[in-house]
Amino acid sequence: MIAATQLRVGMTILFNKEPFRVVTVQHITPGNWRGMVQTKLKHLKTGSTVENRFRSEDKLEKAHLEQHEMEYLYSDGSDYHFMNSETYEQVALSSEILGDNVYYLIPNIKLMVEYYNGAAVGIDPPKVVELKVTDTTPNMKGATVTASQKPATLETGLVVNVPSFIEVGEVIRVDTGEGKYLERAKG
Repeated sequence: MIAATQLRVGMTILFNKEPFRVVTVQHITPGNWRGMVQTKLKHLKTGSTVENRFRSEDKLEKAHLEQHEMEYLYSDGSDYHFMNSETYEQVALSSEILGDNVYYLIPNIKLMVEYYNGAAVGIDPPKVVELKVTDTTPNMKGATVTASQKPATLETGLVVNVPSFIEVGEVIRVDTGEGKYLERAKG
């Protein structure tokens, strides 16, 4: 059991006897009242989100997830298919369950698929992925502002802000936790 004040984004907990992932956490201390923890939780089985306010003294149970390394194979439009490299078992997850993680899926990428009570409920992508830039505005010659950013569309449809020197066709490294540009990939 953990205290509500120890909740962190990304944790999985049991709420109403169902597994949820913590999406946002905000500690609230209104004047002379007792502190609260405002959360947004995503149901691991259905993908729906709920908001809940816990008292600071509430105790919550962590949901224990099994993780198996799998390889992303393909998408058939509505589902994303993964294969266990050891057992060749395949599993399909919907885009509703995967959420924004679909933007980090490129064929043959290895990642962790999370299971709760024997059923696949989500993925844990690598911390950093390398994606190709498919569309961005051209670099302006003679521009001297080094900190200027521009939007770039990547091969998976993800749009991130990149430095102005990044051009179409380059491969960049993206932080999957925040969905932000890190650096050019080493060629």
